[in-house]
Amino acid sequence: MAERLIVIGGVAAGMSAASRARRLNPKIEIMVFEKSGFVSYGSCGLPYFVSDVIKAPENLVVYDAKFFKEKRNIDVYLHHEVLKIFPAKRSVLVKDLERDKEFEIGYDKLVIATGARAVKPNIKGVDLKGIFTIRFLEDGIAIKNFIKENSPKRALIVGAGYIGMEMAEALVSLGIDVTVVEMMPNILGSMDDEINEIVEGELQRNGVKLLKSTSVVEFVGDGFVKGAILNNGVSLDVDLVIVGAGIKPNSEIARDAGIEMGRTGAIAVNQRMETNILGIFAAGDCAEAFHLVLGRPVYVPLGTTANKQGKVAGENAVGGNAVFKGIVGTAVFKVFDLEVARTGISEKQAREEGIDYVSTVIEHGSRAHYYPGGSKIRVKLIAERKTGRLLGAEMVGRDGVAKRIDVFATALHARMSIDELTQLDLSYAPPFAPVWDPILIAANDIEKKLKS
Repeated sequence: MAERLIVIGGVAAGMSAASRARRLNPKIEIMVFEKSGFVSYGSCGLPYFVSDVIKAPENLVVYDAKFFKEKRNIDVYLHHEVLKIFPAKRSVLVKDLERDKEFEIGYDKLVIATGARAVKPNIKGVDLKGIFTIRFLEDGIAIKNFIKENSPKRALIVGAGYIGMEMAEALVSLGIDVTVVEMMPNILGSMDDEINEIVEGELQRNGVKLLKSTSVVEFVGDGFVKGAILNNGVSLDVDLVIVGAGIKPNSEIARDAGIEMGRTGAIAVNQRMETNILGIFAAGDCAEAFHLVLGRPVYVPLGTTANKQGKVAGENAVGGNAVFKGIVGTAVFKVFDLEVARTGISEKQAREEGIDYVSTVIEHGSRAHYYPGGSKIRVKLIAERKTGRLLGAEMVGRDGVAKRIDVFATALHARMSIDELTQLDLSYAPPFAPVWDPILIAANDIEKKLKS
């Protein structure tokens, strides 16, 4: 009888694991249990689906369950939730959500790819209609349908992280008045003030009201949300709420099975994506990743990481020896006309870690000064004072940010020093960059500070 690999959860990590396992072992039986109705889609495109840049939910779907069965011989069971894992018996308890039936099935190897869920704060009235989180394709569909059917005029976004910024742009594009409340005194989590101030200015220019150091204590309404009461006593009239207060790993099923958790609350794994229980792997937004700059496991849930971890887990589940070496926390997002990016650690994080660092902030053109279409890019670099090693970079601008951040990410993976960074042979042509690229200008500037 053929060996059986069970994958709990689809999308990035789960389907990458299943597909890699199938490529390396054509004989193993592969079963994927996915709680939702979609198994492979681009969740990062949800704000653009809500704004109608992407017209139909099908446009976000990469592959459906039929494709995986016919093309890769992978059995995908939609609307099936794994309730429990029994490591001693090597089996899982599954619930068919459509038929409301439970069954137990055995496995030889198991990959946990249960992802993460949006945090829904314990606020009075949070279950009123018109209040949404946005994490899954079904969430995007629900928000879009609500807007179409109810024509909301005033939206409140709770949380000024990446998703909050993207949803602010999406709702403004639909003619909705938007207010963003953030309980912290700064936006964008650990990104530094020199970047945040430009983003805040962009929000203001586009009519978005930003309230920092502010939280919601109650939502009010009669069935549908009609208002929000803030911690300072102010009441806002709102008829649509998007809660973007972060996400948390769906790791409880693993914890209850005796699988070790990391200090972040996500599943602890090694470089082979193995858990502490033989034959069980974990990957994606439910698992930790090793941070190459900090030198320890962290929880930074991103689709790029999920795909890579899933591939490693799937290969090792069928006897391979792949490793996932780690991340540097690279991310980029768009808010109105700004591109905002980061990699490595910020100055705030360096301070929290007790690292002796040097930082610099420069502004330089994205293209040759005489070539039309360029604009200023602000670059912030952080380096370790003693060694001169690059620790992190942050960038914001209207042109050419997204790909430049990848140069810094590559430098971090290579553990490059600032001196080495200044010597990079970067491309130059007037439509794309000045002779001295902003990357090199920033590197040379922080090198002077390191040597002073």
